[in-house]
Amino acid sequence: MSKAVKAAVMGTGSWGTAFGMVLADAGCEVTLWARRPELAEAVNSTRTNPDYLPGVELPENLRATSDPAEALRDADFTVLAVPSQTLRANLAEWTPLLAPDTVLVSLMKGVELGSTMRMSEVIEDVAKVGADRIAVVTGPNLAREIAARMPAAAVVACTDETVAQRLQAACHTPYFRPYTETDVVGCELGGAVKNVIGLAVGIADGMGLGDNAKGSLITRGLAETARLGVALGADPLTFSGLAGLGDLVATCSSPLSRNHTFGTNLGKGMTLEETIAVTRQTAEGVKSCESVADLARRHGVDMPITETVVDIVHEGKPPVVALKELMSRSAKPERR
Repeated sequence: MSKAVKAAVMGTGSWGTAFGMVLADAGCEVTLWARRPELAEAVNSTRTNPDYLPGVELPENLRATSDPAEALRDADFTVLAVPSQTLRANLAEWTPLLAPDTVLVSLMKGVELGSTMRMSEVIEDVAKVGADRIAVVTGPNLAREIAARMPAAAVVACTDETVAQRLQAACHTPYFRPYTETDVVGCELGGAVKNVIGLAVGIADGMGLGDNAKGSLITRGLAETARLGVALGADPLTFSGLAGLGDLVATCSSPLSRNHTFGTNLGKGMTLEETIAVTRQTAEGVKSCESVADLARRHGVDMPITETVVDIVHEGKPPVVALKELMSRSAKPERR
């Protein structure tokens, strides 16, 4: 009888916890790492995560600890589920504790401020491991629905297809269907930029602009995501799949999406500070819109929706003014 696959999930937010459930339901031995000892104790004693997934019963083969060395020991897969802008500092502390052949798995959908690195690039830079030991899980994966074991599909991406297949087997359950992919660049960009477009659609919804505006923003947002992806060497077909269109539709359509909700509050007239105050968890697009826009400028890629979100979120431009400027851009063919 083969031994159970061991997985460490570094982070006990809603998505980290939900993916930990998926791994446990697929038969893995899962250890969640919690920054706060009291949350680790609550997970172990109540079999729930009261802070991020209250009321959801966790599997018996999932436990928690606040000791990173304990969580990481002998892990076949090390799942990184912290906010993207904190990854570098956290991973620097954890790298000496990593199991020798562990596969590092990114659940994060962001681009690092300053460096404009994708999360897999940050992992490679900090942990000094090859790309063949870094995988990405992405797609239309709203944590609350997955924690309720509602049907979902995802993409498991790694430059080494054999590694992607190993992770696919480790997280395949009756309700969670992972597909493999080797286009890590495209998968990561799809996940990062959709948060920014989710903010834009949320702002439009908050302003009451209607479904035509929503459909237009989703479609043109996907177009600028693909433009950036192609400039960085991604396969354009990736953006019509789960990591691109699938994730974008879920984020832009659901009240469960943090980025969409954040944008809706801005569109209704709340200030950035007021919106942050009522938002319990990280809306990655708030910071990543700046790094995505920076990445696009460095590669000469036109991303008008992303730039508009930056203007509204970080420059204080009123949404009505930003909308007028976006709509008055010069006319052009659709596929350019």
